Amino acid sequence: AHIVPPTGAKGMNLAVSDVNFLARGLEQFYRQGSSERLERYTADALKRVWRAEYFSWWMTSMLHSFEDASPFQREVQRAELENVVASRALATALAENYVGAF
Repeated sequence: AHIVPPTGAKGMNLAVSDVNFLARGLEQFYRQGSSERLERYTADALKRVWRAEYFSWWMTSMLHSFEDASPFQREVQRAELENVVASRALATALAENYVGAF
């Protein structure tokens, strides 16, 4: 199981991704006798998990109000959101991470 905040239903997405990667590894092992994908499974899974963790943290940091935020932190948060809305590249990165297209 992956411990991630519920931002974008990442826990379920990661679980489905895990099953997909594991199925590919098992298929390769039983059809071709190669354990390459199975041996890479943990490293590949952790890469996806940490990317999802980062995305969830980033979205939460950008979209939620924090009582103890300083005026500077609130302005940085506002500026970051404005940048995402104004930038095609940042909006694309948000969309790709949201749907797990990586």
